[in-house]
Amino acid sequence: MKTLKDYVWRLRIWKDSGGQDLVEYALAAGLVAVAAVAAMPALSGTVSTVFTKIASIVNNNVK
Repeated sequence: MKTLKDYVWRLRIWKDSGGQDLVEYALAAGLVAVAAVAAMPALSGTVSTVFTKIASIVNNNVK
């Protein structure tokens, strides 16, 4: 009888997908974080250039 109970328990665990959504969301968040970290060096120079140009325009028009 114990073997049958073990089989039913394992079958129930195998079919349970309760935590699957959480794992999928965690993997998606990890992928987004890795992509953001990989893109930061490329974007930092561009963002710096844009803000430098904006500061230059503001300084020239304020004086």
